[in-house]
Amino acid sequence: MLLPLLSVLFLLMQPQGNLGAELKHYHAKPLPNACTLVICSPTENGLPGRDGRDGREGPRGEKGDSGFPGAVGPAGMPGRTGPVGPKGDNGSDGKPGRKGDPGQSGPPGLPGVPGLVGKDGPPGKQGDIGPQGKPGPKGETGPKGEVGAPGVQGSTGANGPTGPKGEKGAPAEPGAPGRAGAAGPAGAVGPPGPVGARGPPGLKGGRGAPGAKGESGLSDITFLKQQVAAFQDQLENLKATLSCYKNAELYSNGRSVGNKIFKTGGAVKNFEGAQVMCSQAGGQVASPHSAAENAALQELVTAQNKIAFLSMTDSKKEGTFVYPSREALVYSNWASKEPNNLGGTEHCIELFTDGKWNDCNCGENRLVICEF
Repeated sequence: MLLPLLSVLFLLMQPQGNLGAELKHYHAKPLPNACTLVICSPTENGLPGRDGRDGREGPRGEKGDSGFPGAVGPAGMPGRTGPVGPKGDNGSDGKPGRKGDPGQSGPPGLPGVPGLVGKDGPPGKQGDIGPQGKPGPKGETGPKGEVGAPGVQGSTGANGPTGPKGEKGAPAEPGAPGRAGAAGPAGAVGPPGPVGARGPPGLKGGRGAPGAKGESGLSDITFLKQQVAAFQDQLENLKATLSCYKNAELYSNGRSVGNKIFKTGGAVKNFEGAQVMCSQAGGQVASPHSAAENAALQELVTAQNKIAFLSMTDSKKEGTFVYPSREALVYSNWASKEPNNLGGTEHCIELFTDGKWNDCNCGENRLVICEF
């Protein structure tokens, strides 16, 4: 390959007069692959060639093979953004994906603000009172209680039979004088007093005209005495009534029926202890004389949920119950098949929460209700 290339270069360097002859010579005897080597070889910086316009154009050689691609040139500047094309059609809906695993529970939220308090509903109806249960066994005797405060003096009872004359006691020391009480209201005008001593005679006056005959003053005096006696009776009744109310006010809450007041402090004692407690308070154990009084006592035993003593007994005559005043009963409300004097020791009366009566042993402990 080097020999044909040197031959061509030699020809280019010859004078122009001989160039045509040399070309003819080489044309007559062409060297193999000489054109291919001249056309396809890479261009080198050689000597400038001679102008060949005066010679004839030689035959065009065959097209050489494509050369290897050159190295990639640097990227050009980005062009302007083209206009937005029309919106394409929506694709078909894909199938729903698989349900994901549940996430972890979040932290608990803060407690909410408490709501407003609702209004109270209407009170329900009172239920029916259940049947009275049987009295339980007698409990053991409790410790002796403290001495209570002295009670208010009760009203004077009926005079009892005169007892035997007691022995003469030693003379007692005189007590300290009590404080003077407040002045009471002015009483009615009393009867005229006795005639006073005769005074000295006065001067004789002139004779007056005779007056009309007056009525006898004896009837007026009798009327005034009757009025004074009636006022005294009313005053005693008023004192007794005020005393009852005062005694009842010093005791616990209770019920009022007519002129009677029934009260209880919730204490439980045997019959004798109940009598002492009520007597010290200025009253007596409850003695119902009517259905209204019995109903008031029933309210108290229902509120306390305890069986209570009544004042009547048949200790003097079996089967005949009387009041503390020895009077016969004017009202009763016995339970079925009562009284039955079970065991021969039931001489007192107890009041159940349903208002019924039952004879019972006086040594049992029952609720104390006093009457004023």
